[in-house]
Amino acid sequence: MRTLPTLIHIRHGQTDWNAESRLQGQQDIPLNPHGRAQAARNGRVLADHLEAAGLDPDTLDWIASPLGRARETMEIVRDAAGLAPTAYRLEPQLKEVTFGTWEGFTIPELKLRDPVGVAARRADKWGFVPPGGESYAMLSARIAVWLRHVERPAVIVSHGGVQRVLEGLLLDRPTAEIPNLDVPQDRFVVYRAGKAEWL
Repeated sequence: MRTLPTLIHIRHGQTDWNAESRLQGQQDIPLNPHGRAQAARNGRVLADHLEAAGLDPDTLDWIASPLGRARETMEIVRDAAGLAPTAYRLEPQLKEVTFGTWEGFTIPELKLRDPVGVAARRADKWGFVPPGGESYAMLSARIAVWLRHVERPAVIVSHGGVQRVLEGLLLDRPTAEIPNLDVPQDRFVVYRAGKAEWL
């Protein structure tokens, strides 16, 4: 892969479905109060990081997934960083992986509804396609297409699945590891020169 500019990825703050371990996918679930506090924390730390790194926020491309929880996170982040909340653009390719008909359920609930599917997912979390959904492999291909068009340093607000495959693409992680990578909502990651730094 070509050398990419600095990318800062922020996962959206917590939602009630995150707290309940429900498969959220592309359902438009809003942030909860804890998620808003996480986003504000990330905005303050981001402002300090940009200042310390000598990066002018106005030179960065600010990009969010169009799902509401990502947009709300972006606006809180920018506001907490002292920037105009709505000065960013949307990118549909950054939507979360879709779990199809599984969205809204927890894994224990799905074990009762679709035990064969849950077992198949456990055996191959990277390649498994939920009914009407996407696999992590499909999501990775989608994000790889988007990455080819990244031309300047960017702050990206999107989702846990996107974060996982982004790290897989940028740091050449084994595919079996990617779906299980930890993706905190109260920190963010800076990808620069082939390395990742969590702040």
